[in-house]
Amino acid sequence: MVRGKTEIKRIENTTSRQVTFSKRRGGLLKKAFELSVLCDAEVSLIIFSQKGKLFEFSSSSTNKTIERYQKNDKNLGHENILLEQTTEHLKGEVMSMTRNLEVLEISKRRLLGEDLESCSIDELEKVEGQLDQSLRNIRAKKNQLFKEQISLLKDKEKVLMKKNAELREKYEARSLPLFIDRREDESPQTQNMEVDTQLFIGLPER
Repeated sequence: MVRGKTEIKRIENTTSRQVTFSKRRGGLLKKAFELSVLCDAEVSLIIFSQKGKLFEFSSSSTNKTIERYQKNDKNLGHENILLEQTTEHLKGEVMSMTRNLEVLEISKRRLLGEDLESCSIDELEKVEGQLDQSLRNIRAKKNQLFKEQISLLKDKEKVLMKKNAELREKYEARSLPLFIDRREDESPQTQNMEVDTQLFIGLPER
């Protein structure tokens, strides 16, 4: 037969309550002993009956276990304090960053020419100064980019001029044989040859 599930509530009958206490106390002490042996754990169990009678079990010493618990509890309390302090510090930083973001948002809108109705003369002059400084920075950056682009174009021009000169040299080297003077092929004897001629008047001799 399947045992019914016991309802967990105070037993009203005194005798039944005492019997249940004795049985469950023994089982609990047994479980504590088994846990300490099987798992090599430090276990301490303290039980007070309804009449104030003490029942205890300790795998080492109840007092030492209590001291260890109190020390660990203090460390946990110290860690909790540090955690609370860190949390408060982070909350303060979040609030400070939120305020800074709001100030930056207002400043951005004013730089865009928005929400100027509530600005005083000093605030408007401050915004004007910021715009002037922004324009100077933009112009300086623009000039820098122009100079860099001009420098790159000059470098490309030098490369192209060098390549053009090389191509011209190759072209001239290939065309040179077409303009060689033919007299260079004639031998010195041919160039210095003279033809002797004589003039005879009258009938030719037979």
